Amino acid sequence: MLRVDSTKPCQLIYAIARHDYLSYVIEPHVVQLNPNGEFSFTHQRLFSNTAEEFASCIDETDRKLIKVLEDIEQGNVIKKYYKKPIRPFEFFAKIFTDQLFDTIRPKIEKKLVEALSLLGSSQKQIYVMSKEGYPAGRKVHIADEPASVLFHFRRNEEEIRYFPTIKYQGMRIEFMFKDAEVICNHPAWMLLDDTLYYFDKEIEGKKLQPFLNKRFISIPKSSEQSYFEKFVAPLIEKHNVYAEGFTINTEKYDATAFLKPIYVEGGTSQLQLYFKYAGYIFPYGDGRTVSVRMEKTGDDYLFHRIKRSVTWEKGKLAQLEAMGLKTVSSLFQNLEVANHHHEEGDRSFPVFEWLNQHHDELIEKGFEIEQPDGQKRYVFGNTKIDLEISENNDWFDINAVVYFGPYRIPFIQLKNHILSHKKEFTLPSGEIAVIPESWFSQYGNLLHFSEGGDELKLRRHHIGLVNDLSDGEMAEVAMTRKLQKLSDFEETEDVAMPVNFAGSLRPYQKAGYNWFHFLKDYHFGGCLADDMGLGKTIQTLALLQKHKEDTEATGSKATSLVIMPTSLIYNWLNEAKKFAPQLRLMVHTGAFRYKSAEVFANYDVVITTYGISRIDIEMFKAYFFDYVILDESQNIKNPSSKSFQSVRQLKSRFKLILSGTPVENSVNDLWTQMSFINPGLLGSQQFFQNEFVTPIEKKKDEDKARKLQAIIKPFVLRRTKEQVATELPPKTETLFYCEMSEEQAEVYDTIKSEYRNELLRSIEDGTYAKTQIQVLQGLIKLRQIANHPSMIDEEYEGDSGKFENVVHTLANVLDGGHKVLVFSQFVKQLSIYRNHFDKEGIPYVYLDGGTQNRGDVVKQFQEDKKTRVFLISIKAGGVGLNLTEADYVFILDPWWNPAVEQQAIDRTHRIGQTKNVFIYKFITKDTVEEKILALQQRKLSLSRALITTEDSFIKSLTADDIKEILG
Repeated sequence: MLRVDSTKPCQLIYAIARHDYLSYVIEPHVVQLNPNGEFSFTHQRLFSNTAEEFASCIDETDRKLIKVLEDIEQGNVIKKYYKKPIRPFEFFAKIFTDQLFDTIRPKIEKKLVEALSLLGSSQKQIYVMSKEGYPAGRKVHIADEPASVLFHFRRNEEEIRYFPTIKYQGMRIEFMFKDAEVICNHPAWMLLDDTLYYFDKEIEGKKLQPFLNKRFISIPKSSEQSYFEKFVAPLIEKHNVYAEGFTINTEKYDATAFLKPIYVEGGTSQLQLYFKYAGYIFPYGDGRTVSVRMEKTGDDYLFHRIKRSVTWEKGKLAQLEAMGLKTVSSLFQNLEVANHHHEEGDRSFPVFEWLNQHHDELIEKGFEIEQPDGQKRYVFGNTKIDLEISENNDWFDINAVVYFGPYRIPFIQLKNHILSHKKEFTLPSGEIAVIPESWFSQYGNLLHFSEGGDELKLRRHHIGLVNDLSDGEMAEVAMTRKLQKLSDFEETEDVAMPVNFAGSLRPYQKAGYNWFHFLKDYHFGGCLADDMGLGKTIQTLALLQKHKEDTEATGSKATSLVIMPTSLIYNWLNEAKKFAPQLRLMVHTGAFRYKSAEVFANYDVVITTYGISRIDIEMFKAYFFDYVILDESQNIKNPSSKSFQSVRQLKSRFKLILSGTPVENSVNDLWTQMSFINPGLLGSQQFFQNEFVTPIEKKKDEDKARKLQAIIKPFVLRRTKEQVATELPPKTETLFYCEMSEEQAEVYDTIKSEYRNELLRSIEDGTYAKTQIQVLQGLIKLRQIANHPSMIDEEYEGDSGKFENVVHTLANVLDGGHKVLVFSQFVKQLSIYRNHFDKEGIPYVYLDGGTQNRGDVVKQFQEDKKTRVFLISIKAGGVGLNLTEADYVFILDPWWNPAVEQQAIDRTHRIGQTKNVFIYKFITKDTVEEKILALQQRKLSLSRALITTEDSFIKSLTADDIKEILG
């Protein structure tokens, strides 16, 4: 066959063709025109890939149509249902079946309808293809408006005759025995003569098909009833029907809306919305605007054709949606509670709760509520609790009544239901009330912690729970003014400072001191959780000094116990000497410590470590202390640890804990610490785990976090550096004394002896001047061991007191969200910390003399929120760095020259710094570091004038100085 020449005149037409297997389809063809403008016999089928050649005679609509019709071309249809390559005749001969036709045909019709609506709106040329396959066989056009169908039934004694008539533009058209063809079934399109007809009311083609060559269908009397039920009634619902021999009544009624719960145990319960029109019931969402009910009396049939108020029904649904329901697409559109974030378990009760919550509004809007199917009868109505809490000596009394609709029940009867999360409560009437989900979280803790038989009572340390209920306005609370203040630290009464306290407290420290006394008045335990560097030790020393003075004034004596990590002992002693010189302190550590508790009575404060308290617990627990205070109390965070098992056995009148980071890793850390200060405050460990830890950590449950906060808030005083910034000096320096570990001390002593003997020999034989360099090498070596022995011996496996201390202090600072500069004179020492950070996954930046991209490193530290540690070698970091993001400076080793130290501190403490800066200098006790410090103090005035370099500082050391250092 000749191909159409696209350079000469041609025309695009759409041909309706009957496919041997697939029934009617439409194909786009381009036909060459003769010189006189008529169709020639040259034509070709067009596809998307060949269409552009004929761009001159196609427009956008054509392109769309070609694309749509391509999908129903036989090759493409076959590809969808048969993955292997196959020739069409083979496919239709071997693979194609009636079932496959029933699957494929509706999809083809979807495309046909899409094409027909485009053809209708764009007035394209449509033809019927000739039997020989010529596309421009006979021209047809699409009807200008839909035709309508009226179905006729004539019933007499013997049979029912049934046939349709068609009206178009007000005229009846004859279509029987006229070679009419139904070319599409759903919805119906019919080709008659040269017109394509379509119909109103979405009539199906198969309702017309039988009558193309038949006048009527007759149904014998014997099948009449089932025919009426199954065929005629649905037809009356959807279409126009004319009846003879039976009656159709069109009726209109006012309707009522009903809601009925469908209870699904363990699944998602739903609500069914349905409507009653007189005696007729229709579910919402069945899509019918007319519903038909058949009534047979004797031999007469009457069809009630009930018109539904579709807009009104939709309005009822909209009201429900506005109250928080959403439709679920299922067989009937049932309703569920929208955005109901249920726990994994319970989805069966939200609809019941919703009905209770909106009960009055629903009744007012004219809805009626039905009981669900089954034996259980539910109470529907408003649900509320009246809760009154009043304070008694050591208790809060709780008086509470619950209302379920018209019923009134004492709240205590719900205790077990709420604690075991049981939603259904059976009332004395036998009806069932559904407990609202929110009560489980609102009152669960209250009931869990309450005691007493018929009366609910709460211990007084659960004031946090009570405050939480009154804040949420869930309870009327009566308590003394003084106790109310506990939730507001600022208002605690002012307590006079101890007479023999040297120094003064900053205002926020004074508030902490007052708070300690407030807790004491009420016999509550407390946790002082101030940020690191804010002076927890000083506040505590002031309390202990005051306690000593108050007790002695009554003529008696008292001893308190403070337990802390080994690394803090020396600092406590130093601070005590400085601020409370009259406190008699006894350090209970070491191999030669006392083995009995009698001696404690001679002291005001006994200081010991967590390790010793575990070993000597039998002795400690036999003594009744005034205060037991745990410093860095996160040491007991693990409930199964020996430390926690030991301290909980200690006996005392008062308990306090100090910790900058009471929660180090997990909310779980709180349980042991709070249980130590106020036993029972957080319930059993298992309860705490289930009720708080898991929801807060695994599910990020903010409500639970807030509840926990409310319970502990009265007993935890935390001030961050930012909160008290105005009271802090611009920079605060703290010396941090570290004990050497045993292995470390051993290494130190060995090296020290070697150099000492060397020195003494050189002084005796007068060669000191020559050996000075060697001695200095020795000093440097000792300084390195004081930091970490592995700096001089890579094989060293033991630990280092200073390293443990720095790592511990750093963890506290990082937990507080701060940024830290860590300076050392030794690159080797910095690399020990680098290894540690890499292993622990702590982000840091690093700078020494060899660092090339200083600018990038500084930028990362200043701008990246996650990078909070900067390791710097003192030589590299002395100049030209601006690190105002840091507010803590750790100096790992004291320098000969204080000026160099000062420069390091100035890296952070300079213009642009808005935060207060804390400087920690880590000094290893009983080593050259401590001696150098003393020497520095002596030579400070001198150094200010003369000493500018490390060399000159060393040269200024006399033989006596060195003797003293190595003493």
